[in-house]
Amino acid sequence: MLTTSDFKKGLIIQLDGAPCVLVDVQFQSPSARGANTMVKTKYRNLITGQVLDKTFRSGDKVDEADFERHKGQFLYADGGRGVFMDLETYEQFEMEEDNFALISPYLLDGLEVQLGLFQGRMINVDLPMTVELTVTETAPVLKNATATAQTKEAILETGLKLQVPPYLEEGDRIKVDTRDCRFISRA
Repeated sequence: MLTTSDFKKGLIIQLDGAPCVLVDVQFQSPSARGANTMVKTKYRNLITGQVLDKTFRSGDKVDEADFERHKGQFLYADGGRGVFMDLETYEQFEMEEDNFALISPYLLDGLEVQLGLFQGRMINVDLPMTVELTVTETAPVLKNATATAQTKEAILETGLKLQVPPYLEEGDRIKVDTRDCRFISRA
């Protein structure tokens, strides 16, 4: 059992039978004598993806979720689903179409990821912060076109479209931030 004094951002607790990750935690001191400290939280349900708010009193107890993180690997896409393998047990898991569509533009066969397992079932995949992808389509390089910073659209090997600097050409490998889908640098 965990108490509210253990709460911190990133902690995974169990609420209403589902694992939830704490996104934000704020401790609010009481204004009246004898009142309890309030702990305001914002959490994300790892099964449904919903972000909700909940306020606890100081000293309230919650269950720790039966949640494990394992090293995993993306194997292949099967239609609209993704197949991942746990690198410790070699067990394979499938990710449903709606969740897979959100992360598929960053995945190449063999990419190492973190698998989130709840009661032996895969419920989420954490991507690395950056991935290296190859530019397959982009406009030609324009030299001395302007004095201000410009960008152009590029299509990467996974089908991901993003804005890149004008000096990049087809075949260049670049680093992409998976959190906000932006160009970082050449690889």
